[in-house]
Amino acid sequence: MKTADALREKKEPLKIAFFWLTAFYFIYCARPQDYIFVLDYLSAAKAASVLAVLSLLLSAGKTPRGLKDLPKEAFYLLFLIVLLFASALLSPVWRGGAFFNTLDFAKVYVAWILTFLLVTTLDRLRRIIFVQAASVAVISLLAIVKGHSVPRLLGVIGGFYSNPNDMAFAIVLSLPFCLAFLLSAKSILRKAAWCFAIATMTVALFMTASRAGFIQLAIAGGVSLWYFGVKGKRLFLIVAVFFIGALLLAVTGKPLVKRFAAISGEDLNSSLEGNAYGSYVERRLLMAKAVDAIVHYPVFGVGAGNFIVYSGMWKNVHASYLQIAAEGGLPVFFLYLMFFARGFANLRYLGRLKTLDKELDIFLAASRGSLVGFVVGACFAPEAYQFFPYLAVCYTSVLVAMVTEGKRAEEAAPARVALPVRGFANTYMYPGRSRAFKPAG
Repeated sequence: MKTADALREKKEPLKIAFFWLTAFYFIYCARPQDYIFVLDYLSAAKAASVLAVLSLLLSAGKTPRGLKDLPKEAFYLLFLIVLLFASALLSPVWRGGAFFNTLDFAKVYVAWILTFLLVTTLDRLRRIIFVQAASVAVISLLAIVKGHSVPRLLGVIGGFYSNPNDMAFAIVLSLPFCLAFLLSAKSILRKAAWCFAIATMTVALFMTASRAGFIQLAIAGGVSLWYFGVKGKRLFLIVAVFFIGALLLAVTGKPLVKRFAAISGEDLNSSLEGNAYGSYVERRLLMAKAVDAIVHYPVFGVGAGNFIVYSGMWKNVHASYLQIAAEGGLPVFFLYLMFFARGFANLRYLGRLKTLDKELDIFLAASRGSLVGFVVGACFAPEAYQFFPYLAVCYTSVLVAMVTEGKRAEEAAPARVALPVRGFANTYMYPGRSRAFKPAG
């Protein structure tokens, strides 16, 4: 008996488009252009996204989803980017810089839309998330090998990984998905590989000595362990994580511990501790400067990426919420909040369904851990333009769409199709709606 995923995969003429979408994810997450320089010269990420778009256009009218199926969060993100372009054109600081920073960030919308339109099966969603999780694990291993003697792994890997806080942020957002792959793996070898990946990523995070990253890890890890360990009745997982985490922190986390201790400003005997305290004081000043930018430019802000100039200190404010409000203005800030609120609305909707397939439920729990880790970590790090949080919301949108389509397929052919979602009532709730919604059969 064929599954719904198999039937849908057979009908979709989107294999080429999905291949290029996967290539984009790989290039963004694994950064092969740092080691294969011809890829950097050819702008591989842009080329992959363009080819994915072209492949999708050639399949127009044949896809199971269309633009009419886009959820609200897709439009929130679109309006956010449009307003950032307007902010760039009216920037009081540097219009050209803000425009090109926004143009670079706008690639996330291409990836977002393509992911929603092309990822129509659980297998495809698993593959896309695998690329992200495995890539960050490999990057963490390379950073440890190349930068074991470099303080905080600063600049060891290129792109957004060059900043220790950004690397820690990417690691924490990907760790819940690594844990999901560990729990869903069937073979001992695969389980061992994911255990190694999780340990490697944790060591790399401790080596970055990122205080924001550690707080984010504690929150995301706590949420993940609640769903995977407590609700999933895997108490051994909680014991193993705490034991191994404490061991790794004791062995590799000394710089991190010192940076936390240095916040008080007492006993600054080392340059690392002195820099940590200075960083703490500096961040308070930057937050005050961000509030000043919001007060003086509340509608359009100072332009994407321009706060470092406006601050006069050539540093960014370490809070994504202040960053997006200062650079994009309050309308962009509210769209930013509304976009991520939709991600949590999707999770609440899916969480109310008691008939999800076990594997789908595992990835749902991982999405919760990743998103909760983001909203907390965003209070301490300037990550407003990093792609991972936006893609995490996209994963929730894809899961909602899959559930809706699964229900329709179940109603159309309940006896012939084995679905990953079973036993829905005739009416169910859509995220963001207060009334029952009956899908079209």
